Amino acid sequence: MENSTKVLIVLLLGSVMAAIDGSIVLLAFPDITQSLNASLSSSIWTLLIYMIVAATLTVQLGRIGDIYGRAKMFNLGFVVFTIASATAGFAPDILSLIISRGVQAIGASLMLANSGAIIADVFPRTSLGRAYGYIAAGWSVGGILGIALGGILTTLLGWRYIFYINIPIGVLGLYLGLKYLKDVNLTKRHLDIIGMVVLAVSLCLISFGALDAIAQTTGIGVYLAVAGLALGAIFLIYEHRLADPLIDLRHFKNRVLRYSMLAAFFMSVGYMGVIFLVTLYLQGVRGLSPLNAALLLVPGYLISAFLGPQMGKMSDKVGARIIATLGIACFAAATLVYLTLGSSSDVYIVMVASVFTGIGVSMFFPANNRAVMSNAPKDSYGVINGILRNISSIGVLFSYIIAIYVAFASLPSSDALQLFVGTTTIIGGISDSFIAGIHAALTISLVLILIAGAFSLVRGKEN
Repeated sequence: MENSTKVLIVLLLGSVMAAIDGSIVLLAFPDITQSLNASLSSSIWTLLIYMIVAATLTVQLGRIGDIYGRAKMFNLGFVVFTIASATAGFAPDILSLIISRGVQAIGASLMLANSGAIIADVFPRTSLGRAYGYIAAGWSVGGILGIALGGILTTLLGWRYIFYINIPIGVLGLYLGLKYLKDVNLTKRHLDIIGMVVLAVSLCLISFGALDAIAQTTGIGVYLAVAGLALGAIFLIYEHRLADPLIDLRHFKNRVLRYSMLAAFFMSVGYMGVIFLVTLYLQGVRGLSPLNAALLLVPGYLISAFLGPQMGKMSDKVGARIIATLGIACFAAATLVYLTLGSSSDVYIVMVASVFTGIGVSMFFPANNRAVMSNAPKDSYGVINGILRNISSIGVLFSYIIAIYVAFASLPSSDALQLFVGTTTIIGGISDSFIAGIHAALTISLVLILIAGAFSLVRGKEN
């Protein structure tokens, strides 16, 4: 077996573990909330803290990988993620679980921030698309396993085992990582601690403000969110003045890299909240169990797992622009299908949309990642991959915030929060109002997806 194949297997294990954890936690939300006697607004932070940490740390952790070694940082990610999974499983209360989830996110960020850079180190540019295609397939396989294991483990053994399942995977991944991953292309860089803190506070204010506006807890949610956005603007001004900033805007002078990053951002903002909304529709309006709702999305995961490597290989031959843009068109088609959902629609329409989504995932992400990394300087692979993960994570966070805020604007705050964690089903007029809210959120998502498509189409030919 070639060394590059062994490296890819290690990176796949990391991707699968992180993907399993993402989908598996969503299904266990009601059980976690009830088991730990937590308030609904507290349990939501087991999800939000993960996204905020990932959005804040990925660039810095990619930069640390450039300085001290990407292989070392990736393997450290296995260690941190595995230990945090154990502490999450043993968590006696919701605060302990939230802290463990935050530490888990640090481990996941260590792996995600350096995996793309390791691929760029090991594989020639003519094979980058194929390699990223396998990583995309790993995410899809992890998503399928998360859905299946989440339902089975939560039902038969309890929610704590959704975290315990990561321990053997992490141990195996660490063993193989220490054996096959090697550090190359080390460089000297400075860390931007102030920028990292400012960005973290900005994202926390936006998230807490949006959640508070939905729950109507303090009445200052909108002001907090505005303050967070203002702090975000200050962050960009501060970064522009640094010689070695957290997000170096000078990298964006490369047209292909700039538009590929923007396409990734708008895709994350536009589509990552769509599946969340559809899952809420299936559970909250149609009364499906979390497992049965998630199973309707499995065809998309299967298709993306199968097609990802092939589409990545195709992008190596014909370039990323056309493949990635066609993938975005598939996401737009899926959103249009979801816009047809009503209070009495055939739920199997969701499976049709999931097919479009699966094709879109297999085409856009491997091709777009290839375009980004093939235009990145060798001594900045970790930083560029970190920036890509960073803006994607921020996009996912914003996507959830937009989806929650717009879709739930028509519901009483108590119903909105209970629906969010899957502890209630809405009927009658409230159901119709919620569907209207979902359609409004989906329309916003469609616009954002089309903006991503425009950036993808005009990016130009990559190196």
